[in-house]
This record gives sequence, structure tokens and C-alpha cells, in this order.
Amino acid sequence: MTLSLDYAALSDVGRVRRNNEDSAYAGPNLLLLADGMGGAAAGEVASAAAVQVIRRLDKPGITGEDMIEALAGAVHRANERLAELVEEDPEREGMGSTVTALLFDGQQLGLAHLGDSRAYRMRDGLLYQLSHDHTFVQSLVDEGRISKEEAFTHPHRNLILRVLDGRPDSDPDLEILDVQAGDRLLLCSDGLPDYVSDQVIATSMAEGTPDSVVVELITHALEAGSNDNVTCVVADVIETEPSSGVQPQLVGAAAELAQGSTGPATTTMRATPGDGSSGGHGHADIDPEELRYAPRPPKRFLWLRRLAVLVVVLGLIGGGAWFAYSWSQKQYYVGTDGDYVAIYKGVDQAIPGLTLSSLYEKQELQVDKLPTYSREQVEGTIQADDLAAARQIVSELQRTAQECAAKATPKPSPKPSTPPATVTPPVSKPPVSTPASTPVSAPASTPGNGTVNPGDCDGVR
Repeated sequence: MTLSLDYAALSDVGRVRRNNEDSAYAGPNLLLLADGMGGAAAGEVASAAAVQVIRRLDKPGITGEDMIEALAGAVHRANERLAELVEEDPEREGMGSTVTALLFDGQQLGLAHLGDSRAYRMRDGLLYQLSHDHTFVQSLVDEGRISKEEAFTHPHRNLILRVLDGRPDSDPDLEILDVQAGDRLLLCSDGLPDYVSDQVIATSMAEGTPDSVVVELITHALEAGSNDNVTCVVADVIETEPSSGVQPQLVGAAAELAQGSTGPATTTMRATPGDGSSGGHGHADIDPEELRYAPRPPKRFLWLRRLAVLVVVLGLIGGGAWFAYSWSQKQYYVGTDGDYVAIYKGVDQAIPGLTLSSLYEKQELQVDKLPTYSREQVEGTIQADDLAAARQIVSELQRTAQECAAKATPKPSPKPSTPPATVTPPVSKPPVSTPASTPVSAPASTPGNGTVNPGDCDGVR
């Protein structure tokens, strides 16, 4: 069985505030409320922008678990939109908005919630809060430090910990909820529950039509002395066609700032100022909405801060690069320059567009005069700690070449002297066997004594 929604939305600027920072939307498939904050007329911009983005979900075909994905995507897109608005006008830095949305597919509800606006469900005469407040006092209640009754009168009950503000960590609570015919749903800004108890809200929700209930709830809030905007969206889950029709309703700041809306905007209601209309609030007083961001104060001159960060980062990169280049130009190595041994200044590395080494001294020593092992070392470059070490390496190479050259030059052997011939009469003697003499090898030369080992000069040309 497919169900439908019969809904009504209404927003009131209140008896104290001069502008309405609440925005709300009600349609056949979506109930949505956003409470803006931040002062300097940025709160209404934030809430209106959030509603304008998220209300695009009000269409059939999004069902089941897909509702969660659709809500999460819409909230993230709204968050990106707020970030764009801050980029356009840095004076808006610090603005934000709550978001509470119910997506309806005819059988279930998908809930997305961020902030301290609330979602309720009335079923069988019992009122149940569907959303969880992201506030400082709610965290105290969760930790058992204060009671729910104490939270109702706590001086910091409006201090929000999570909100839609254009920052990347603005993730909403997401949940699939069951729904049945006869349920009555309520979305409201904090201007109602901060001043009206759940018992009074439940009594008002128990009877009447959605249109009469939203009026009654807002009246209760104003009579209780609410100094905030008050916005309510009420919807009945029914099995028949809704008496309110299927025309979307847009109220609050979103209605005042909307351009090209999907339907006619419902005018924001404003109650006649009564007692407490001034309430001691002069032009010099601080707007209470600005205090809701106490942990995250507004930042000014965002572009200047980002430019300064960019300059610092570029300075660090440039300084590091210059330090590395300066260090490389104090290094030396021995390599080849054509057919000759040479000393180079720098490091033997290649970076596109940058030369890290240059020829410092070309030696008279030819590479071909070195044995294979030494020649391969030079061709692969030999690193040196400094110029003196590089010259010492060259000296060792020259000594090796000289020793190999000396070894390759043959020495003339002296001719043996011939003694005068003498005639000796032959004497016959028995043959005597002579043991074979054992050849004695001369001691081999070792490196470092001015000579080279046999085989050390292989490859000399």
C-alpha cells in the first residue's frame, strides 16, 4: 500500500528578531527545514541556499536505501554551495545552517539531520523525537552529567557542535525510518522546543489539521517568550489523496530570497509585537545567533589568509630548493671529458631545465692509460668530499697509469761473459743422477709500495 503526505509549513520572524533566518519546504516527497545562523544577514543566506539545493530531491522514484544515498549527496552539495558563497563574499565566513530532512517514498522515511532543529513523530498519541541534537547540552545529557529537564533551561542550550557550514567535516546523521498511516510528522526550528515543552507540543499535535497545528505551535512559542524565529512543518501520513494538494510550500528566508522556485512561496507570518518586543535588545546588543558559533568564531579576510599561507609555502619550497642547489655546488667528483680524466664541480644528477654540475679541471691523464677497473670507475664517476679529495683521486689514478706504463716497457737483459777455453782430458765417470731443482718464485709486489700487481694493468691501451 502506497501512502501519501498531507502537509503544511509556516514560519514566523518572532517578536524580537528583525529578520527571519529560518527556511522550510514541504512537498509530496520531501519535508525540509533549515535554521540559519552567523549574523550579518548571513544566516538567512545559508538556510535559503541549503533548502534550494536539497529540495531538488522532492520527486518520485527515490526509494528504500537509495534515499540515504540521495540525502547524503544533497546535503554535501548544499555544503559545497555554502563554501562557494563564502568564497564569493568572505564577510560570510562563519555562517551556517542546520538541516533536518525527511524523504518519503510512500512506504518509508529517510532522515538526514545536522544541528539542533528537530524531527518528531506522533503515533498512537505518543510523541517521539526522531532526530538527535548536535548541541553542547545534549552531549552533557548523553554523558549523564545533566538531566533532560536541566538541559531545557541550561544557559548554553543553543550552542551547536555540528552544523552545515561549508567545511568538509559537515556529515549528517542518516537513518531509514518506518512509517504507517495515521502518523503525524513535525519538523521545527529550535525556536519552538527551546521554549515549549514536549508535553505541550504533543497536546497540540494530537488534534487538528496540519494547517491548524503549525499555527498553534508557533503561537505557543511566541506566548512562551521565544526570542528566536519559529518555523514548523507538519505532515499527516494518509492513505487517501492529500487535502492540501501536491503543491510545494516554501516559507521563511528561502521564500523571500527564492528565484525561480518550483511553486508559489507561502508568505512568512509575522506576529504582532507584544510585551517584550524590545525586551531590552537595542541596536548595540549582540545578536544571539552570532553566539551559536562560539567554538568557531567567524574569520575575516579569508583570501588574505590563504594568500599568506600560499606565500609561506612557496617560500619554504623555494628556500629548500636553493639550499639543495647551494649544497650541490660544493660537491666534486672525478669523471671523463672526452678521452681525458676530469674533475667536475656539482653532483652527477640530471633535472630538466637545471644543470647541477660543470667541468672544473681537465687533466692530462688519458682514460685509455688506465687499467680496466680504474677506467670503469672513472667512467661511472667517483664522488669526492671536496676539491682536495678529488685531486687526491686524480693523483692516485696518475700513479696507477705510470706504474702500468713502466711495467709495459721491456728492460734489456745483460749478455753473459765467455771464459777462455781450456782443454780438459776426458775422464770417464759413472753417471750420477741429479735431483731436479725446485724453482723459487720471487716475492710479488703489493699495492702501495710503488708497484702494481701482475694483472692490475689489464686493459691499458
